[in-house]
Amino acid sequence: MAYFSRQDIDNLEHLFKINLINSCSGFKSANLIGTKSADGQENVAVFSSVTHVGSNPPLLGFFCRPTTVTRNTYDNIKTTGKYTINPIQLNNFEDAHHTSAKYDSAVSEFDVTNLQAEYKDDCPAPFVKNSPLQLDMSFVEDYIIKANNTILVIGKINGVYIKDDLLEDDGFVNLSKANIAAINGLDGYAIPKLEKRLEYQRPKKKEKL
Repeated sequence: MAYFSRQDIDNLEHLFKINLINSCSGFKSANLIGTKSADGQENVAVFSSVTHVGSNPPLLGFFCRPTTVTRNTYDNIKTTGKYTINPIQLNNFEDAHHTSAKYDSAVSEFDVTNLQAEYKDDCPAPFVKNSPLQLDMSFVEDYIIKANNTILVIGKINGVYIKDDLLEDDGFVNLSKANIAAINGLDGYAIPKLEKRLEYQRPKKKEKL
């Protein structure tokens, strides 16, 4: 088994270290976050850090890298307070990954990929068309992580659009039915398959001898 001490990690070649640390945290959610600037410029970008924060109220969080350079998604959310979250699928993960390219803020990733913007109800931010799960989000608060200046963005869910066949009777959203992708590291895409749902667990009763 390979072993890397902290000193080894610090001395690793830059790209090797990034790949190692990003991939060892396991499979992560793969989502496209859609935003629009105050002057109407659409933006969509891949994020692998969207995570559940709480159900009541319904909150999700995601991490942004430090704002030492322009971060269009973060800037648009801070300016308008609105965004959407759309899971990446088997049929669009290559286009989704391309949104990580560093385009000028005047260029919409919708225009340089096969991804299409879609608008619903009164949400001013673009959804990704044909996404089987679409979340209408509003900015709540953000936190600077002092250790490395990354930013944790917290948002509330205003509305959820779900393809009918994904929604089970108890509210569970079966993402595997829609070939939803996960990300290992920065660029490893996988399509998870649901094996089994397990019941809520309670402590086992100790048997008497």
